[in-house]
Amino acid sequence: MKNLAVTCVMLMILFSSCGEYSKVLKSTDYDLKYSYAKKYFNAKQYSKSATLLEELVPIFKGTSNAEESMYLLAQSYYGQKDYQTASQYFETYYNTYPKGEYTELSRFYSGYGLYLSSPDARLDQTQTYKAIEQIQLYLEYYPQSERAKEAQDVMFELQEKLAYKEYLAARLYFNLGPYMGNNYLSAVITAQNALKNYPFTKYREDLMYLIVSAKYEQAVISVEEKLQGRYREVIDEYYNYMNEYPEGKYVKQVKKYFDYANKRITDTY
Repeated sequence: MKNLAVTCVMLMILFSSCGEYSKVLKSTDYDLKYSYAKKYFNAKQYSKSATLLEELVPIFKGTSNAEESMYLLAQSYYGQKDYQTASQYFETYYNTYPKGEYTELSRFYSGYGLYLSSPDARLDQTQTYKAIEQIQLYLEYYPQSERAKEAQDVMFELQEKLAYKEYLAARLYFNLGPYMGNNYLSAVITAQNALKNYPFTKYREDLMYLIVSAKYEQAVISVEEKLQGRYREVIDEYYNYMNEYPEGKYVKQVKKYFDYANKRITDTY
């Protein structure tokens, strides 16, 4: 009986709450709606606050509530983890109120939300590029902010994801080998571009090793007139790798590539 009583009380509260929200939705008193929108927002009932604010933001345009309502709408979507929509509203806010009360926060959360929803490295990274763009803008505007260090860390993490995506692409080309074209060359170009775009990536050694390996495999299958030049390229990449990673994790393997190529050079290197 006690459990039944508790259930009944909870249901009464639930229906009362639903009835209240329904009445607020139907109300034409915009100040009342706004007070409830903030009430729901503070109670972390972000779906309800967003629904009310979607109606109120265009109505409040040009009024004393316009700025705050726009920011709360963005935060309501952020609270629901709809980071793309939130980012759009944060961006609308700081473009509309470039010196507003919540401009710094809007610039930060616009990028940070996109960072939180950035997809796996194997997927399309359009959102990751957008997040980096927003974070870079934030750092340009607020380089001394208390959030600057966090923003920098986020940007580096996103750049590492892009570097990893390039590494995966280069490795895929390498694994395809001579299938339907010279995929070793594509592997080299992709890896070199990754090193150029992300010179401090933690995947740097892996990318450099991949270049040596692809150059070696390309030399092995080359036609006679290209063999000497390609063996020399293997040796060049060997030295590039060894200069940076004399005790690297791939030293033994690149040394094998070097020895093989060096023995096949027909003139003095």
